[in-house]
Amino acid sequence: MKRGSLLQFLGIWVSSLTSIFAAHALMAKSDIKELTKTSKKLRPSQAQATAEESPPQWTQDVQDPPAKAADRYPWKNEIVTTTFWIGEKPTQNNPVPNHKSSWDGKWAENYGGTDTPDRKNRTSEFIPANFVPRQNPFYVALPYNDKTNNGHKPEAKQVIPWFKKEYKGPHKSVCKGRWIAIRKGDRVCYAQWEDAGPFRTDNWQYVFGPERPLPNLNKGAGLDVSPAVRDFLGMEDTDVTDWKFVDFDEIPTGPWASYGDNNTFVINRRAAESQVAAVKTNEKAAVD
Repeated sequence: MKRGSLLQFLGIWVSSLTSIFAAHALMAKSDIKELTKTSKKLRPSQAQATAEESPPQWTQDVQDPPAKAADRYPWKNEIVTTTFWIGEKPTQNNPVPNHKSSWDGKWAENYGGTDTPDRKNRTSEFIPANFVPRQNPFYVALPYNDKTNNGHKPEAKQVIPWFKKEYKGPHKSVCKGRWIAIRKGDRVCYAQWEDAGPFRTDNWQYVFGPERPLPNLNKGAGLDVSPAVRDFLGMEDTDVTDWKFVDFDEIPTGPWASYGDNNTFVINRRAAESQVAAVKTNEKAAVD
């Protein structure tokens, strides 16, 4: 082949290759744009299908990272929450009377009377208008009781996070009096665990674990709260809240710190006052 013809052929060949690569590049860009558009259109429906078809599964192999001190007790969200009260009489949806609790056979007597839920007969301090309660008016019930007639339930020491720390013998509950936080919207209330319910006393998988409350006559309720908690949070008698366990040193001062021989705030305050009084007495005796 002549030199001129060879150069002409090579020029045509290079030009053809360039055209082919350019065409592929344009096609690739077009395909990417089209895939992006399609993917954006499909993404919401695909996410919904995934959520519906593959709900989260809890297995023994799943392990969460170590919890920080502030979140060692995670929130249990969107729990149906009902109102109950000390002295409440039995009803169709609440067959157990509340003159006694799972841990106090004289609950109403020790409280000082019936903790009326009637908003017209309650004060701005979240207590009944006709008497000052002798126990904390901010109380709740959760569907677990750690006690039996002969001691603690077999699983109690394994499932209750603070069991070892709070154990005071086989006949004393480590759940009674424990503080929890209850949240509705942007308001958070604090109350003490003083009874077992609603309906069940054995649902530790929900109370201490990741499961949801078991079905019951009150729309699957998993938390009972006192009238004081209801009123502070601005709840309906049956509502939806979030809750979690809290350590006492996390709790800010509020109306839940005011009343009750069983109230940690009151107990600590009285102990401090007694200590101050004892110091003053000793100082006076030393001067005399």
